[in-house]
Amino acid sequence: MKNIVTVSVLAFVFLLCSSNTLEFKKEYKVRTVVIDAGHGGKDVGCNGKFSHEAHVALDIAKQVGALIEKNVPDVKVVYTRTEDKFVELIDRAGIANKNNADLFISIHLNAGPPTAYGTETYTMGLHTSNGNLEVAKRENSVILQEDNYEANYNGFDPNSPQSHILFALHQSAYMDNSLRFAEKVEREFSTRAGRKSRGVKQAGFLVLWKSYMPSVLIECGFLTNPTEEKFLNDKTGQAYIASGIYRAFREYKQEMEAMN
Repeated sequence: MKNIVTVSVLAFVFLLCSSNTLEFKKEYKVRTVVIDAGHGGKDVGCNGKFSHEAHVALDIAKQVGALIEKNVPDVKVVYTRTEDKFVELIDRAGIANKNNADLFISIHLNAGPPTAYGTETYTMGLHTSNGNLEVAKRENSVILQEDNYEANYNGFDPNSPQSHILFALHQSAYMDNSLRFAEKVEREFSTRAGRKSRGVKQAGFLVLWKSYMPSVLIECGFLTNPTEEKFLNDKTGQAYIASGIYRAFREYKQEMEAMN
């Protein structure tokens, strides 16, 4: 009789735990997104002939946030900056962690030869080409403008390929969902915004390093390409880019909530 009671109690506890687990999965929601406009303040980022990365990134970031706030009101939008000010890379990830974000989106503009054009979306990972490494080195070099960067980033040297390799394998726990969102972004850019997609890539970006959630860095186009610079500074062009990121977010949210 004692054994029967014990088995019954254990069965009840198992069913209760299973029920709670199923209920948790069923109620999972993407509640908070952090949108990071790259660079800012004393760090202007890359330059075109008449515009700076920091300013264009901020314009696009605000438009993405506004679209989410208007059309997905159950999601809280948090910005790492809403004005032209300098924010250290480690603090950008800190804002995402502090707000328990479900997704971190860092928005940037690219630089390269005048003929280079198109969009790229990066997740944290091992860069597989010199091109990926050069993008990571350029974006990470901002830490040289920060105080005590050696201590904050464990001796990271933005000019050393070896340093980038050591940091590249972080974020592995969130890799699948980071890639899931990144692929949606590039598909939207290609099919709806009519942009040339250079694909989803991986590299060791410090801004993604300490963010404890799925995270991507989006290069929305090349400011060093005269045609793209004009498009990226045009209100309609920015609207297309922002809409692509928003649509990718909306689809990602729906897919993640359906899965859970």
